[in-house]
Amino acid sequence: MPDRKDVALAVEAAACAQLYRTMQLEGIVGWDAFRQAVTGYHKIAGRKRDVLTLIEFSRPSTEKRLFVFDMKQHRLLFSSVVSHGKNSGGVYATSFSNEYGSYKSSLGFYLTETTYQGKNGYSLILNGLERGINDRARERAIVMHGAAYADPSVVGKGGRLGRSFGCPAVPQKLTRPIIDAIKGGSVMYIYAETPDYLAHSSVLSGYQA
Repeated sequence: MPDRKDVALAVEAAACAQLYRTMQLEGIVGWDAFRQAVTGYHKIAGRKRDVLTLIEFSRPSTEKRLFVFDMKQHRLLFSSVVSHGKNSGGVYATSFSNEYGSYKSSLGFYLTETTYQGKNGYSLILNGLERGINDRARERAIVMHGAAYADPSVVGKGGRLGRSFGCPAVPQKLTRPIIDAIKGGSVMYIYAETPDYLAHSSVLSGYQA
């Protein structure tokens, strides 16, 4: 007989698959990224909002790879391009860091905090939840903000989206709508196809694909 843990994991996976179908995400959002994001979403005790943001860095910057889900109403609220750190890669983000001055993106789970007006306009503070992976986000001033270089129109000129110093930067016209939808204690998950992250993640410890 399967043990309780195996049964619980099977039930969890089935529920996640049903949610994926209900939101009609096939061909839009990667299954592995979605399942990891939803698994972590349910584990994070400090969550205050029924909203989940997934940034899928397995996709090129030329494609929409930021997704905001309403987990209560089971629907996709936003999909958008999003920039990665300039030292994380060109078209694709392939290298990640938690170090100050690295100008790289950081993977893992975050909780959104308050907004402020900064040098990049309306911005959202992000609190990295995973020690050694993204817990220096505040120290590094890794926030969500809008940027002219994060607009799809940039792709036609250089073959890729512009890059940030590590922040997930979004098109300026979507900055306020997206930030207002996710601010104040919602979960954000930045995903890439890297076994190293899963091996060290505190949130997804014990995760089975």
